[in-house]
Amino acid sequence: MILLLLAAAAAAWWMWGRSLSRNQLVAAASALAGGFLLLKGAWQIAIPMFLPGIWMLVQQGQTPRADPPARMDRDEARRILGLGPDATPQDIQAAHRRLVAKVHPDQGGSAELASRVNAARDILLAELPRR
Repeated sequence: MILLLLAAAAAAWWMWGRSLSRNQLVAAASALAGGFLLLKGAWQIAIPMFLPGIWMLVQQGQTPRADPPARMDRDEARRILGLGPDATPQDIQAAHRRLVAKVHPDQGGSAELASRVNAARDILLAELPRR
């Protein structure tokens, strides 16, 4: 039974655990150990392990609300993409591809920078039919 539990924990860690923080791993281990002890009937030991572990996992999942991003105007969108007022849709797409390749989270950038570049592209492309 213990080997089966260890194998399941190892498989779960391999699939999902590698991206968890240290606190999340400690909370998950505490909850798993408490759950195992609860199943074995050692509830005096299990409750102090299981409940705090579950509480820590729930608290880790709750992220504070971020302020909504500030609205971007056309001039700022042009500055971000490095384009002038007479840019064509092809120019906008090319500038977007070039910048997003540099600021994408997979390339060492941040999600916030990539979303600002995407927003700049969307604003400039939405402006085109109105010209």
